[in-house]
Amino acid sequence: MSALYIGLMSGTSLDGVDAVLADLAFPRPQVEGHAHLAFPTTLRAELQTLCSSGDDEIHRSQVAAIELARLYAQLVHALLNQTGTATASIKAIGCHGQTIRHMPAHGYTVQLNAPAILAEETGICVVSDFRARDLAAGGQGAPLVPAFHASLFGSKDRARAVLNLGGMANLTLLESTRPVRGFDCGPANVLMDAWIAHRRGLDYDRDGAWAAGGQVDAALLERLLAHPFFAALPPKSCGREQFNLEWLLELLPEQIRDEDVQATLAELTAQSVADALRTAGFCPDDVAVCGGGAFNHHLLQRLALHIGCPVMSTAAEGVPPEQVEALAFAWLAQRTLNREPGNLPEVTGARGMRVLGAVWPA
Repeated sequence: MSALYIGLMSGTSLDGVDAVLADLAFPRPQVEGHAHLAFPTTLRAELQTLCSSGDDEIHRSQVAAIELARLYAQLVHALLNQTGTATASIKAIGCHGQTIRHMPAHGYTVQLNAPAILAEETGICVVSDFRARDLAAGGQGAPLVPAFHASLFGSKDRARAVLNLGGMANLTLLESTRPVRGFDCGPANVLMDAWIAHRRGLDYDRDGAWAAGGQVDAALLERLLAHPFFAALPPKSCGREQFNLEWLLELLPEQIRDEDVQATLAELTAQSVADALRTAGFCPDDVAVCGGGAFNHHLLQRLALHIGCPVMSTAAEGVPPEQVEALAFAWLAQRTLNREPGNLPEVTGARGMRVLGAVWPA
């Protein structure tokens, strides 16, 4: 019998929402369909603004959450129509929501969502708020995907790193002789996207072409790598609170070419990932990359150079990079309904394994 779930993911990059329809009745999830919906310009701008304190932010955040939930519902209906799937056949929707504040040191994290509206408008059970229970147990609440990465990409005969390059970068370290490890390791696309938007009015650097045309500024790179997050040991997680355009602008020299800044930001991501692997004492046989950064050819080249092993898209393992995180939240929703833990204490620092998520019945 099938076990159909929908996973929804909108990440720190704010490029839109990915939805997957997955059959989780098998040891390896089967993706039955995928759909993407870009954020409307006004909603994207508001979500980005809400990542920092501002006027009337409680009201604005709730209005944005409602709009976001209706966008999620629109995408769910599109996915069901696209695949010819009946609403009644879906066990649940796993919906992470949109992170606008992640402050584990203060014991809280905020993912904008209106799961009651999503359940109401789709007629499907919704599982949301996945980070809260891990935080309550003393964890970081993130990253939550390493357990899923292990189930999907683990190998008995290879040491593999799974690298998610979204707004932020996080690593999952998989080897047969040790427990799964994972942690955020710094910015991935968030600074590169912010810089190209600031200087050229574009959403992202397609294929890393702008960065590839620049030269790395060694002095700027050194200043960027001096951020205390890079020296911190896991468990650790990060967000726009640490890495944002304002922080970058404060560190820029007076005279530097725009493309050289972009090249340096790409190098920051590549070097910080490689440094994190070395600090962890992990020498991967290969690195499987998911998230939007998997499409940045220049960045993948720099990663391969710094890490010294093959760096490939997760598509080589049968899962397109834009589907991995949405698929993970479908998988986490199933674990919630089955009352199975979804976190890994070795990853998040929680006091133990916990069943994650809040359930909103259809």
